Amino acid sequence: MYKIKKIVSNNNLKNVYIHYLYNKRIVLSFYKYFFISNPEKLLFFIRLNLQDKNILGRIYVSSEGINGTISIPFIKYKYIKNFFKKIHTKTRRMYINYTIENKRMAFWNLRIKIKKQIVSSKIKNFCFSSNKNGIYLNAYLVNKYFFNKNFVFVDMRNSYEYEVGHFDNSLSIPAKTFREQLEKLPTFLEIYKNKKIVLYCTGGVRCEKATALLKYKGFSQIYHIYGGILSYLKQVKKYNFTNYFKGKIFVFDDRLSEKITNDIFSKCINCKKYTDSIHINCLNNFCHRLFIQCRKCSIKLNSCCCLDCKNKL
Repeated sequence: MYKIKKIVSNNNLKNVYIHYLYNKRIVLSFYKYFFISNPEKLLFFIRLNLQDKNILGRIYVSSEGINGTISIPFIKYKYIKNFFKKIHTKTRRMYINYTIENKRMAFWNLRIKIKKQIVSSKIKNFCFSSNKNGIYLNAYLVNKYFFNKNFVFVDMRNSYEYEVGHFDNSLSIPAKTFREQLEKLPTFLEIYKNKKIVLYCTGGVRCEKATALLKYKGFSQIYHIYGGILSYLKQVKKYNFTNYFKGKIFVFDDRLSEKITNDIFSKCINCKKYTDSIHINCLNNFCHRLFIQCRKCSIKLNSCCCLDCKNKL
């Protein structure tokens, strides 16, 4: 009997595997509210340790905490996770969401910046404190309360995020920015003050401030999803729960969206027909409006939001 010779050596197979792991990327999103006495010092420390690690994305540091979304090689996941959990005593229990990057790259560079706030909010007389926020809910409790008439679910994302995907029957506060949403939030929810209110956003960072504001305004029964939609989806998959989030998640990177279910909620801005297209910016740089447009209208209007913008190109 003839022996079959190895076509590929073990070392070559190992190199191929390592190359695959290194080039397979995941997106991490994380935040932690805590007082930082010297944000510049922390920023310098992060920058020093992340350079030359093939890490892309953005990280914001302020006196009120840290907030980041980064794309990393899969093979560096444990290293990066441990690094951020050890940069401060307050980050040891920081929750880190992750998703697998698919076909499109999420980021093309790394930006680490100092900001006044990790999530912008300018409410008069409101001093945010992370220990005065709402009660956390996991996926099991979210599903348990989902059809309970005493609970109201509120989407704390912008209108363009809500239009591509959301929890069924959840309320949306019409706004272009989170700052605008916060200003409207107490008045918008006044009629639901006697109900139990569940807020949700993509990763949880916005709901920390929103629930704290509602408690400051006298709302007593306030909840939010721990880790946001991303954490909820991970849990329903892990424990085989029913998923009540439908459509896509809008993400603030070059992917623009992440498909969760085949449900389509978005409509073309021009013909008003339902479309699975992702958001684009108007090709007219003097407009640069963010909108959804079907392929047919996009060809007709040269990727502009309207005929007027197209004629001004």
